Amino acid sequence: MDYQPDSDEHQDGNALAGPLSEIFAVDLTSALGRCASCGVTEPVARLHVYTRAPGLVGRCPHCGHVALRVVRSPDTAWLDLCGTAALRIPLTS
Repeated sequence: MDYQPDSDEHQDGNALAGPLSEIFAVDLTSALGRCASCGVTEPVARLHVYTRAPGLVGRCPHCGHVALRVVRSPDTAWLDLCGTAALRIPLTS
């Protein structure tokens, strides 16, 4: 399937706020993530988030590369950041 950045099938990266708040003490949607594929750096909230999978898939809005995946079971969470080259997390409000 070809990546289409204007597709209506995704939500923005704010859809990750709840699931990531269970793992991290800070709001990661405001963190700056650098795409491992194209190098663009933007807030996690700008990711295109797809929910029709066994979890959440966040794709770079510029190149479509998978930046992160979050899968949750009742007692465990898996976070895959292999498509994110760097994540700059603000520690103050």
